[in-house]
Amino acid sequence: MGLQALFFYLFAFIAIASAFMVISARNPVHSVLFLILTFFNAAGLFLLTGAEFLAMILLVVYVGAVAVLFLFVVMMLDVDFAALRTKALEYAPIGGLIGIILALELIFVIGGSTISPEIAKKAAIPIPALTERSNTQALGDVLYTHYVYFFQIAGLVLLVAMIGAIVLTLKHRTNVKRQNISAQVARTPETAVSIVKVKPGQGL
Repeated sequence: MGLQALFFYLFAFIAIASAFMVISARNPVHSVLFLILTFFNAAGLFLLTGAEFLAMILLVVYVGAVAVLFLFVVMMLDVDFAALRTKALEYAPIGGLIGIILALELIFVIGGSTISPEIAKKAAIPIPALTERSNTQALGDVLYTHYVYFFQIAGLVLLVAMIGAIVLTLKHRTNVKRQNISAQVARTPETAVSIVKVKPGQGL
C-alpha cells in the first residue's frame, strides 16, 4: 500500500468517525469542534485528489466562517437544547421519510455507476490538462457555464436556510420598546402633533 492510499484511509476514517461524533455528542460545542475536524479531513481528501482549490475553500469558508460562527452562536445564545430535542421528536416521521428518500437516491447513484460505468463517463466533463489552465480556472469555467443555474439554486437554498435560522432563533422580549417603522410612516400631521390650548395661569 502506497503513501497516498495510507493517507486516504487515514483521512477517510477520521472524517467518518468525527462526523458520527457530530450527531452523537451531547454537548453542542463538542459537536462543532468535531465538525471542524471533519472539515479538515475532507480538505485532506480533496488535496489527495488534486482539488487544492476546493480544499482551501473548505478550510477558509467552512472552518473559518461557518463553523466558528456557529460555535459563537451556540456559546452566546441561551438555547434550551432539551426543549429542541423534545420538539424534534414531533418531526421524526418526516425526517425518517426524507432520510429514506436520500438513502434510495444514494443507492441508485452508486449502483448505477457500478453496474454501468460508461454512464459516469458520459456524464463527466473532460478535465483540461494542467498545462492549458489551472485547476481553479477549469472549475470556474464548468461552474459558471454548465452548472450556472444549479449554482444559483444552491445560493437560494442557502439564503432560505439562513433566513429560517434567523427566524427560529430570534426572540422578541415583551418588556423592550421597539421601533414600528410602518406606524411611523403612516402617521399624519393630525396624529403626530397635538395642540393644547393653555389658559392664562395654568401653565408651568
